[in-house]
Amino acid sequence: MRNNMTSITEFLLLGFPLGPRMQVLLFGLFSLFYTFTLLGNGAILGLICLDPRLRMPMYFFLSHLAMVDIAYACNTVPWMLLNLLDPAMPISFGGCMTQTFLFLTFAITECLLLVAMSYDRYVAICQPLRYSAIMSWRVCITLAVTSWTIGVLLSLIHLMLLLPLPFCMSPKIDHFFCEIMAVLKLACADTHINKNMVLAGAVSVLVGPLSSIVVSYVCILCAILRIQSGEGQRKAFSTCSSHLCVVGLFYGTAIITYVGPGYGNPKEQKKYLLLFHSLFNPMLNPLIYSLRNSEVKNSLKRVLGIGRAM
Repeated sequence: MRNNMTSITEFLLLGFPLGPRMQVLLFGLFSLFYTFTLLGNGAILGLICLDPRLRMPMYFFLSHLAMVDIAYACNTVPWMLLNLLDPAMPISFGGCMTQTFLFLTFAITECLLLVAMSYDRYVAICQPLRYSAIMSWRVCITLAVTSWTIGVLLSLIHLMLLLPLPFCMSPKIDHFFCEIMAVLKLACADTHINKNMVLAGAVSVLVGPLSSIVVSYVCILCAILRIQSGEGQRKAFSTCSSHLCVVGLFYGTAIITYVGPGYGNPKEQKKYLLLFHSLFNPMLNPLIYSLRNSEVKNSLKRVLGIGRAM
């Protein structure tokens, strides 16, 4: 029995149970989405670096969000594409643990970056005269570094609890990447502590931050309604609407997956939710910010104008 517990050195990702033709079709479709994700978020990063008018706290956090989205997609999508081409291709134990750790790190970091962005909008609209003093570059850098640090540390806790577990069950992971709850199903030891930590972590980094975002936007809404001019109200709403869309997409799928009923039994619908969360969210975020944010659209026009002039 002990030999069986230590014999697993690689896992097999089951992905999606589809026929060969559908797998080839999805490979092409997901490759296109992956390309759009890299190009869209790369364009956001490029605009923020090239246009001095976007060097403000809001776009500083947006640049970090774009980096997280690129890393998110690069962590899960390539293996999913390889799995569609060759379903029998295994992933090593170390590779699987690394993928789990990075997924959790990027997810937690994005949660906290969205909170920082909501705080930035709150200060900009509710306390505009003190905005420059409150949202100094020192504060912005501290918030960004704190978000990344907490993401890494909390993910390390999950990883340290996961690594000692013996895996003596089938090496087949019923998922398209090494999602932590799917990996825990293969352990042949008591995983109650791991599952409780996942739930506690999900509540602390999803429900808690989302509550603070809701409170921030209630205050923002009250401040907007006190603005006398219709133009001022429209401008204030336009700066917040894109962030609200991203918050809704990210937190909605994540809470349903990890905090909703049956969080410990990832079913097919939750697998597809995580597909949306890891593939479509990173692709949609730059579209939302470019289509619903006039400053980003104007910056894109200026950069393209410079490119034509050259």
